[in-house]
Amino acid sequence: MDDECDYLFKAVLIGDSGVGKSNLLSRFSRREFRLDSKPTIGVEFAYRNVRVRDKLVKAQIWDTAGQERFRAITSSYYRGALGAMLVYDITRRSTFESLTKWLEELRHFGDPDMVIALVGNKSDLSEAREVAEEEGRGLAELEGICFMETSALKNTNVEEAFLEMITQIHRVTSQKSLEAKMVEATTPRGGEVVQLNIDDEVSATKQRSCCVR
Repeated sequence: MDDECDYLFKAVLIGDSGVGKSNLLSRFSRREFRLDSKPTIGVEFAYRNVRVRDKLVKAQIWDTAGQERFRAITSSYYRGALGAMLVYDITRRSTFESLTKWLEELRHFGDPDMVIALVGNKSDLSEAREVAEEEGRGLAELEGICFMETSALKNTNVEEAFLEMITQIHRVTSQKSLEAKMVEATTPRGGEVVQLNIDDEVSATKQRSCCVR
């Protein structure tokens, strides 16, 4: 981690091949879009520094291959990931139907506290839509995860989706750190009785929101 950064957060992009994961990442990390984008082989990653409240976060985003033949390689990359962006193509229902498989894989290999954001990409192709926005929102509500539709081509909601995921990761990480400090502060040492007062601001950090839109 760079000295000037307060946190390093690792997150993964997952979903079927061709849903636009690589272009979502290039939009967010380099503000680029490539019409000739090739399928990812194995795993690639990019960094971007973002500010969350008063903290500087280095977001390390891993772009994983969607092809089945690479799954044995990429499954190990869930290790250490604090967030995951699960992407489907609104013009291909099969990619939406695959989400159950991807969610099972996430929950098998990922951390129980991992932040998951569901993204329906290619919203600019509304005339070819096969998955209604309400279906994506309904699945997100059922699973208790964030949801947003994006267009990497038109750069619609791409920044918002990544920043929401990173903000949620920061919230979860801060809460876990706070809870660890509370346990440490309230643990008696050598017969000493320790009293901990929690103010309203600290208590408010226990609230966790989600971006179902």
